[in-house]
Amino acid sequence: MHAQQRLDAKDRLIASLDKGLRALFGAYTAGRSTPKAAADPIAMSEAERRLSAALMRVNHVGEVCAQALYQSQALVCRNEQLRAHFHEAAAEEIDHLAWTRDRLLDLNSHTSYLNPLWYGGAFALGALAGLAGDRVSLGFVVETERQVEQHLASHLDRLPANDAGSRAIVEQMKLDEARHAEEALAAGASELPAPVKGLMRLAAKVMTVTAHRI
Repeated sequence: MHAQQRLDAKDRLIASLDKGLRALFGAYTAGRSTPKAAADPIAMSEAERRLSAALMRVNHVGEVCAQALYQSQALVCRNEQLRAHFHEAAAEEIDHLAWTRDRLLDLNSHTSYLNPLWYGGAFALGALAGLAGDRVSLGFVVETERQVEQHLASHLDRLPANDAGSRAIVEQMKLDEARHAEEALAAGASELPAPVKGLMRLAAKVMTVTAHRI
């Protein structure tokens, strides 16, 4: 029995590493079609294109981190039902990862050069949350998704009005993140302490400011 458990843990680790490499090196495809704008594309100025690219790069980094969080939480989770929940959420977030990557290509830009750093940091945080217990782990998901939802709302305010393509993607991502938070809450998430939430916001601020440029 113990040998089988060790084998299962090794298999999960290998699978987690494989998914991490895929997330970092672009070996993924969306399961859903990219959200489309209702209006026809309108030409953007160079300044508008650079702004849109910077914001979508930040969004892509957020999705890289989401993959790391879900993979690490699933890896250390002992509850099979909860592990399946994390894997399902991670699979849906792959859509966001692909959409933002493809939009960056459309904008003649690139993903963050620091993605391995972001992934490693988020993976460590997710593992710590998972080791703290299922309710804390779910609470971490709720707070993360709420902060991401707020972050996406701010991007809708900042994206150029004529960048309908990016706006359509961000709007759908915002809806999905809100649903993920509600699902984690319904699964039994506990409220995180205010200092932990504050540290999460600080870490997110460092990431967004850096990814905006690099």
